[in-house]
Amino acid sequence: MQSPDRNPLESAIVAVCSAVMWVTTVVIFVILTANTVLRYVGGTGLQWANELPELLFPWLVMAGVVLAAEKGGHIATVFLMEALPKTAQRVIGALGWLIVAALYGTLSKATFSMLEIVQDERSPILHVPGSVTYACVLGGMVMLALLALQSAWRAWQAQPSVPSGNAEIQAPHW
Repeated sequence: MQSPDRNPLESAIVAVCSAVMWVTTVVIFVILTANTVLRYVGGTGLQWANELPELLFPWLVMAGVVLAAEKGGHIATVFLMEALPKTAQRVIGALGWLIVAALYGTLSKATFSMLEIVQDERSPILHVPGSVTYACVLGGMVMLALLALQSAWRAWQAQPSVPSGNAEIQAPHW
């Protein structure tokens, strides 16, 4: 499998999200396995063993969402875009991605304003603030906004007429 050409921003986002996915998956697996073994062997488990995976799971999911977006792995309906001339595809594609970036930016701003509110909520055993979970949503939305801005730039830079017909303008994922 060929690795796609990525610029430094995409490479950084992929590296961060991949690391988050690997670390959270391994930690969740180890904790749940250890707790299960302790329950069956000793009849007692770790009190915090159910809480930590609940705190880590949103990080795992958000990292997966961002990676799927970076790879263009979300579902998109593009048959209308493909029916348009290449110049219209370029303009509509860029505008669509700018709208998507603005929406992710709005979600980022709203999530940021919620951090102070959920800071006071604490998990029952580990006393981790609720803002830890919201931080992963904030980080994910910021990364998605950056990827959408980059996609807008790429759509705008796409050549309107390509003799081979192989140039593809990636449509926004609505």
